[in-house]
Amino acid sequence: MKKVFFFLAALLPLSLAAQDESAWTHSGLTGINFSQTSFSNWSAGGENSMAGNVYFNGSLNYKEGKNAWDNDLSANYGLNYTDATDWRKNIDNLNLSSKFGRQITEKLYYAALFDFKTQMGNGYQYNDSTREVISKFLTPGYLNLSVGIDYKPNDHISCYYSPVAGKMTLTNDTLFSTRYGVDAGKKTRFELGSSFKGTVNYSLLEDKLTLKSTLDLFTAYNESFGNIDVNWDVLVGLNVTSLLTVTFQSTLKYDDDIKFIDADGVTHGARVQFKEMLGVGLSYKF
Repeated sequence: MKKVFFFLAALLPLSLAAQDESAWTHSGLTGINFSQTSFSNWSAGGENSMAGNVYFNGSLNYKEGKNAWDNDLSANYGLNYTDATDWRKNIDNLNLSSKFGRQITEKLYYAALFDFKTQMGNGYQYNDSTREVISKFLTPGYLNLSVGIDYKPNDHISCYYSPVAGKMTLTNDTLFSTRYGVDAGKKTRFELGSSFKGTVNYSLLEDKLTLKSTLDLFTAYNESFGNIDVNWDVLVGLNVTSLLTVTFQSTLKYDDDIKFIDADGVTHGARVQFKEMLGVGLSYKF
């Protein structure tokens, strides 16, 4: 099964390489956000701080005849500084998705999906004056390969369902295997199950407002069938001027294989993970 998935993923670029360039469209939003606070002899107290993040969200899509190929890349990296904590990472993700479809009706497609998620830098757990590495590039990483049906009511919405989906959890360092649901001493965990991927991508208010949301669901065909892994990303960008943009980004995650470990090292059951960031900065829309 895994060999079939990798063969399909490798075949897609070759099958479209010679096609008409006019069949390609692209869109995206990239920018940098920054905030800074400084105090001097401030009677009410306070702490100097700085924060910033760089982000990129882009789509490259192909549509000609009955063939459709949708590609999405998103990356986000940010740091936060205070006098008490020094520099710390506050956001870090790298997501790549590629989906090829063959039209069967006006709104339905046979489709194959490749989806990959990881982070770019080390992540730490802080304890008083010490810090411990708990994540790295490809630790964890998530690779999803599947075939199924894609419903596209218009150019902005896609609902993809696969009854045959393979999910691979990667840990490039075996020291962290059990933290992310991989067996001790191993670097990969493969699960076969079913998956759903819903995407919404709109430009509103004469292209001044960008709304992009992606929801990924997966359940494995094993003893934990019915426990659904969730990954939900949201990006909202509002152009105040041609360069100045207010952005809101959030991610909600739940993975039944990832247990919560508190600051004392005690392991608890899986929990819902959530992060959000609101920023103002310079941006470029394309």
